Amino acid sequence: MSNKITVRDLNLFYRDLQALININLDITEKMVSALIGPSGCGKSTFLRTLNRMNDLIEGVRVEGQILMDGEDIYKSDVDVVALRKKVGMVFQRPNPFPMTVYENIAYGPRIHGQRDRRRLEEIVESSLRAAALWDEVKDRLHKNALGLSGGQQQRLCIARLLAVEPAVVLMDEPTSALDPISTLKVEELIRELKNKYTIVIVTHNMQQAARVSDTTAFFLNGELVEYGDTELIFTGPKDKRTEDYITGRFG
Repeated sequence: MSNKITVRDLNLFYRDLQALININLDITEKMVSALIGPSGCGKSTFLRTLNRMNDLIEGVRVEGQILMDGEDIYKSDVDVVALRKKVGMVFQRPNPFPMTVYENIAYGPRIHGQRDRRRLEEIVESSLRAAALWDEVKDRLHKNALGLSGGQQQRLCIARLLAVEPAVVLMDEPTSALDPISTLKVEELIRELKNKYTIVIVTHNMQQAARVSDTTAFFLNGELVEYGDTELIFTGPKDKRTEDYITGRFG
């Protein structure tokens, strides 16, 4: 397997506060990488460096390199809009647009120039099928998406992201606001999607990280303490701090 993302000597500052300290890791293509660690440890900040979402925060400064397919995404001539199309993001709480299910999915392709009605219908159906939602909403395509359940809304947001054909999918605690059954459906979906996409997920749920990820990174106080095969991280961590966190001694 080849590396999709290579991170070297990454430091991030919120003005004078250093939030990420000398991060180095490789994210393998078409695998699920989980980021774990206590609140405030830098894992969500790190996730947002991968599609430059931190650029939207005043006073943020980034040092180091993040290479995606060998290209430095922080070079001055990078088209950030194109980058965020390539590297999509699913947030902690479902955030469907206050419009129909159909329009939620068609929105992105339209923004990127797709105008053909038949092609848009194909994209809507294929995206909803990829997000395991088509059978539940095919008779409700022209009803407001806000009428869907929380779990359906989150899968709709995943479908909306898939509609613009990303290469990488970032997920920031995508099931923390969902009930157990909806969580299970999203986890099943993550396992299916890795056949086509590189996925990086932030989770506070140790069991979830163990269930869905191939590799796991443990962050603490802005540092990457340990990164490796998920099974090895959970059964034989090399660092005592990793073991203490996984076994519930802190965090």
